[in-house]
Amino acid sequence: MLPARTRLSRGKHPALPYDEVNSFIMELQSRDAMAALALAFTILTAVRSGESIGATWDEVDLNKAIWTIPAERMKAGNEHRVPLSSRTIEMLETTKALDSDFLFTSAKGGKLSNMAIAMMIRRMHEAKIKAGQKRYIDPKQNRVATVHGFRSNFRDWAAESTGYSHEVCEMALAHVIANQSEAAYRRGDLFEKRRKLMDAWTLYCLITAVADENVTPIRKMEV
Repeated sequence: MLPARTRLSRGKHPALPYDEVNSFIMELQSRDAMAALALAFTILTAVRSGESIGATWDEVDLNKAIWTIPAERMKAGNEHRVPLSSRTIEMLETTKALDSDFLFTSAKGGKLSNMAIAMMIRRMHEAKIKAGQKRYIDPKQNRVATVHGFRSNFRDWAAESTGYSHEVCEMALAHVIANQSEAAYRRGDLFEKRRKLMDAWTLYCLITAVADENVTPIRKMEV
């Protein structure tokens, strides 16, 4: 006899306009910190931050350029294969030398915290304010962009700037197929199409950055 429970609305995660992602990553690459590298990797793979900072080396096949996130670490509870671009492979090769189970390690040898990469955005934003330059804010919400907001950037870019199908784009984000009938019949994960999509996203994000910037050697990094 009780009324149905009301689902709380969390609203949208603040995000930059997707055409500003390139300049953000250019600035990000100038920062010699493990958190900056982890954030760039998270953006280029379009995963959730918890999935990237919790990633371990036994999930990655560098030769095949595939990162397989086990079901227990995924929000939807399904295994998710992530195609790795040549740029993300380069990033991982810089951290491979560290004696850690995690791809991105903290100063104490464990995994980074969500706070570490969230604060990287905050520090970059504050640096822009001090320099009197354009800030890293969501223009609609007037709030600082979030890590999760870059997934929205990826989805907007894919919808507006590519010809990839809705299914390919949604699978790249590991979203569950809403249509139960379609979900029941679909067996593949459109991996090769998603690889091409993620390569295109990487190129879009780094088109002006990759020519002059190299991944910072690990010996120069700060956590």
